[in-house]
Amino acid sequence: MDKVVLKALAKINLGLDVVGKKANGYHEVRMIMQNINIYDKVCMKKLAEDEIKLETSLSFLPVDDNNLAYRAAKLMKDEFGITQGVSIKIDKRIPVSAGLAGGSSDAAAVMIGMKKLFDIDVTKEKLKELGVRLGADVPFCIQRGTALAEGIGEVLTELPPIKRCNLLVAKPKLFVPTKVIYQNLKLDENTIHPDIDGLMEDMSNNDLYGMASKMGNVLESVSISMHPIIQEIKDKMLELGAVNSLMSGSGPTVFGIFDDEDKLEEAYKKLKETNLAPYVVTTHTYDVKK
Repeated sequence: MDKVVLKALAKINLGLDVVGKKANGYHEVRMIMQNINIYDKVCMKKLAEDEIKLETSLSFLPVDDNNLAYRAAKLMKDEFGITQGVSIKIDKRIPVSAGLAGGSSDAAAVMIGMKKLFDIDVTKEKLKELGVRLGADVPFCIQRGTALAEGIGEVLTELPPIKRCNLLVAKPKLFVPTKVIYQNLKLDENTIHPDIDGLMEDMSNNDLYGMASKMGNVLESVSISMHPIIQEIKDKMLELGAVNSLMSGSGPTVFGIFDDEDKLEEAYKKLKETNLAPYVVTTHTYDVKK
């Protein structure tokens, strides 16, 4: 195989709880991760020369060791003694710095692409172990689907695929560094923690309304206090008929779940008119089993 084309899927968090902080400064989480049908297209080719060539469709993104996709290729080359090179072209469709794991998903796709291109005998579990060196979301982006993520996000329990949900996704014109959000998170007796176990139960019963009612993200308390427009977008989605709306990851992207496609399309048009977010799309949850 000399060429491979992959989809690097975005993710949302249906629930995100922070349950503690480790001595090394990393936070311990319990999150429900879910892929959605927004993705970057990753094209990879073998090169005779021992080098990594990376191109992206966004000129402001780095194409060297400062890019997770580049580091993923280098990690695979170093770990498995690959002496040939690789060319990587990424057509970016997932918004950057959005809380949708775009960079992590690109890195995961590159790792899987390297396995295929160079016929590496490595299990998905081993790839996930390697992937956590690049970032806490990378193991999920390798596994994909629906999962409970614990630890720093790398301890994954696969969950049954949820019934397809119609989604409205909006990203305001903000850059929200994940590190800053976690640094400003205060965990105390007043912290409102989402019911992750109840959320999983409703998901397994295909109870859309129960699931939606239990969605929660403990990081919203920090991100919204810094950027109130996130709450404005959440409120607007609810006003436009969303069953519920939530910030994904550390933000600033907000998604709303809709129980009716016509209602979704109408909400899309009206949210676009508000200018609250330059990026507004309709999509749905992605079942990788299909």
